[in-house]
Amino acid sequence: MLAQIALFDGFDPLDAIGSYEVLYAAGMFTDGDVRVELVTAEGPREVPSGTPPVTLTATGALDPARADLLVLPGAAGVPGEVPGRPDLVPVEVRLARALETGLPRLAGEAMARDDTLVATVCGGSLLLAMAGLAKGRPATGHGLTPDVLRENGAVPVDARVVDDGDLVTGAGVTSGIDLALHLVDREIGPRVAHAVETLFHHERRGTVWSPGGRTPTLTL
Repeated sequence: MLAQIALFDGFDPLDAIGSYEVLYAAGMFTDGDVRVELVTAEGPREVPSGTPPVTLTATGALDPARADLLVLPGAAGVPGEVPGRPDLVPVEVRLARALETGLPRLAGEAMARDDTLVATVCGGSLLLAMAGLAKGRPATGHGLTPDVLRENGAVPVDARVVDDGDLVTGAGVTSGIDLALHLVDREIGPRVAHAVETLFHHERRGTVWSPGGRTPTLTL
């Protein structure tokens, strides 16, 4: 399985690195059957995160035809303008800038393919929704942003990880670890996922929500 994690200027570093480390470790435990790359829509380059001075090096170009799994991180920033602090860039500004790149088009191509799974961490689901790529899809994201998902046609779900088949979304920043572990469990197997959990001394949190099964008769 080839996983590509798509970076863009202003990305949240933990969104990307949490998922990257889990997938990289899964490769260690499968003799390289899981491979992971950092990529951008533009190709190889240094990518500044939204948490200066952290940057990551993308080694390739996002290619939906090659990737079995595409992971979209969110952006680092604050939820709205802060008077007198021009150094604090709002998350929605960074996401809007990412929408002006080739990333939404390539993400759309990935979602249109039957052989490519798309996953998001934190504001990555907002990026899809703002691009019109999550209409009618259940999704989670940062806890401060369900209204943005709803306004852009997605169906917000208050869960750590939401599995809607070919679209799997994670909630806040650290949920990228849980999301990636769920994907390893689902796509590779629970024994490898358990080995990665053991390596990182981390236990997944929460129930993975999916649209299957019986509908609850009470609303909480």
